Amino acid sequence: MAKELWKGNEAIAEAAVQAGCKYFFGYPITPQNEIPEYMASRLPEVGGCFLQAESEIAAINMVYGAAGAGARVMTSSSSPGISLKSEGISYIAGAELPCVIVNIARGGPGLGSIQPSQSDYFQACKGGSHGDFRSIVLAPGSVQEAVSLVQEAFDIADQYRNPVLILGDGVLGQMMEPAEFEGVIKRDLPKKTWATDGRRGKREKNVINSLFIDAAACYEHNLHLQEKYRIIQEKEVKVETFNLEGAEIVFAAFGTTARIVRSAITVLEKDGIKAGLVRPITVWPFPTSTFEAAANLESVKAFLTVEMNMGQMVEDVQLAVKGKKPVYFYGKSGGLIPTPAEIVEKTKAILGGVI
Repeated sequence: MAKELWKGNEAIAEAAVQAGCKYFFGYPITPQNEIPEYMASRLPEVGGCFLQAESEIAAINMVYGAAGAGARVMTSSSSPGISLKSEGISYIAGAELPCVIVNIARGGPGLGSIQPSQSDYFQACKGGSHGDFRSIVLAPGSVQEAVSLVQEAFDIADQYRNPVLILGDGVLGQMMEPAEFEGVIKRDLPKKTWATDGRRGKREKNVINSLFIDAAACYEHNLHLQEKYRIIQEKEVKVETFNLEGAEIVFAAFGTTARIVRSAITVLEKDGIKAGLVRPITVWPFPTSTFEAAANLESVKAFLTVEMNMGQMVEDVQLAVKGKKPVYFYGKSGGLIPTPAEIVEKTKAILGGVI
């Protein structure tokens, strides 16, 4: 299949359909509206169902129901909409149900702006709701990568019986790039023997629930979840490294910002400064060992985390490098985007001892 020009949001939606998603429940909010709009016309063509819920809260509980029945199901929203879904996401994680949730993030806090942002990192990676749970969080950096990660996300969700969050932003959702829908390796997945899909007199009834009245039972369930998260951390880390050999400074950036950082690296190279990049593709599980390895390089003097927020990934980078090298931050929030020139200026200030 040849590459075609796709808008990010529409490519995400088509990728979900080609991954076998048959149900979509959502509610409109800028800048992700092209996803439900596309699904509304596309899903009936493959025998699926699109339903615009009366609210984000209703939508995520519809996702719970479809996932509990064993269906491949997705919802999407943007920042404050994900906040409204957060209770349901915790229920889904507690009940161990697979689903895909797309966040095309916008500026905040509050209603904020409709411009792109990465200020939902804490929300996505530190739980995002109540209780001891984790969502697997994938942060694509291009339309093509969004296509690939969305298709893989459904398999990851089914393998671990866990919500998978696609953490994008308004740039990714609204820009157009060439993309193709082939080449994703399908996983060997277990049958959904736990699903509430009708027993037809052939088995004991299945119960989908996240309620544990007995505290000891709830504790045991939490231990089970933590063991699952440990396995995910061991097996599902995705990370890209670039230009690390001989680098004086290493950038940490994910998603759209990593593309801007690459432009800054090119400018710095022309000025005689060698810079590298570690780009987490899974922001949870976080690629801790990759950052630690970069911190052990003799040439590296410092790390600079660049984000479209006020420094939410900084603490994870600091924990990963274990104090071996200083970690600095540069970013903008509210919908503003750092420029290569600003990143270059910040880098020179760090290496020049100004900061």
